[in-house]
Amino acid sequence: MNSLATYFLLGVSLAAPIGPVKATLLNTGIKNGFYHAWFFSMGAIVTDILYMLMVYFGVAQFIDSPFMKTFLWSFGFFVLMYTGIENILTLHTISTNTKHKKVVRLRHSMLAGLLMALLNPLTILFWLGIYGSILVGGSKNTSGIEVIFFSITILLGIALVDLFMSIISSTSRKLLSGPLLKIISLVSSLSMIGFGIYFGIQAYHSLF
Repeated sequence: MNSLATYFLLGVSLAAPIGPVKATLLNTGIKNGFYHAWFFSMGAIVTDILYMLMVYFGVAQFIDSPFMKTFLWSFGFFVLMYTGIENILTLHTISTNTKHKKVVRLRHSMLAGLLMALLNPLTILFWLGIYGSILVGGSKNTSGIEVIFFSITILLGIALVDLFMSIISSTSRKLLSGPLLKIISLVSSLSMIGFGIYFGIQAYHSLF
């Protein structure tokens, strides 16, 4: 139980910082409500599971190659810059009035979360680094069932934080004023652009 609690807290600590995926999740909750934010996070968790499997089965070295790193840093740069700028340009559409809003399908929110996490180099670096060394690296002393339980516990920690953020963002949409929501959305959008610039710098350094 102590080991499970440790891995659960690891998942919570990993999901808590506001990175590009979490900034987009908050924006999604503010604009479209709880279910869209939650489905966005579910898409991101599907990506987490994919990378966990790749690390576990030893095929993650392909992603760790210099070419793939450069590609992912570059693609992450374009995705985050585009998303951040688009969010800023559509700030005027944020409203506390849920009537007459454009209908966004839940599957689109889930797909957005999957793609955002899939193309986020920080996600890849985590699963290759922390998960690979702490969990899979210690699998010599643990059974396959224990590895599965530890992995699920990490995902539960991540899912709990995502659920909390989805509730917070959707609740703020109902409780806060329109101008304040626009400020929050602007800050998260600028955060995405900041991460995008960082990814672009990393892509440049990986080329030269």
